[in-house]
Amino acid sequence: LVRLIGEVDPSMNIVAKLESVRESVEFLRKNKNISLIFSDIQLGDGLSFEIFEKTELTCPIIFTTAYNQYAIKAFKANGIDYLLKPVKSDDLEKAITKFKQFSRPAPITDITAIANLLLERKSEYKSRFMIKVGEKIKVIPIENIPAFYSMEKATFIFTSNQRNYVVDYSLDQLQTLLNPEQFFRINRKYIVSLDYIDEIFAWSNSRLKIKIPGLEEENIIVARDRTKEFKEWLGE
Repeated sequence: LVRLIGEVDPSMNIVAKLESVRESVEFLRKNKNISLIFSDIQLGDGLSFEIFEKTELTCPIIFTTAYNQYAIKAFKANGIDYLLKPVKSDDLEKAITKFKQFSRPAPITDITAIANLLLERKSEYKSRFMIKVGEKIKVIPIENIPAFYSMEKATFIFTSNQRNYVVDYSLDQLQTLLNPEQFFRINRKYIVSLDYIDEIFAWSNSRLKIKIPGLEEENIIVARDRTKEFKEWLGE
């Protein structure tokens, strides 16, 4: 992103690159004269919204993320734009232009623009997967997939009829292709569907265990650093 900003607008002076919530809070409490913030939503030690809850900011923020589920919250936190990864230079240029057009620090939220952004992005999510099985191509609708998982350097689809198929995507790639309202990456190994979560149990070290029909023998555990976000995703 730093390189892309330099290419799109060489006049912008980047004064700091911060990797965590804690580091960002410390910096912003000491440096009040910031004109603009570019912020990923998921940082190493939490969500960036925690930064803005702990500091008093008046400058606008351009958010970047692979997910759209935080869009409304982002615009409530001084957000003037919401760039979905991978960030395109045209989108970044439009966001910077929008920043320059603001004559006052408190941004005006365009609810229609937010809604259009969400609808546009939702249409890009995968609705089915085409899987080669021998000499045939099998079509698997997204609503028939309880989970995706990785094993031995391969990624698999687990279907509602309890079949497993290799898919030509990594879990990281799937995160950008799946609707985040429907699917959640609970750990390094699993992405699960909301519709197929049967039961949730408290587990050791403040973690959660998920029961999915057909995968009862598997220990499907929500990673400790994802538990809070998982509960928010569930609407808890």
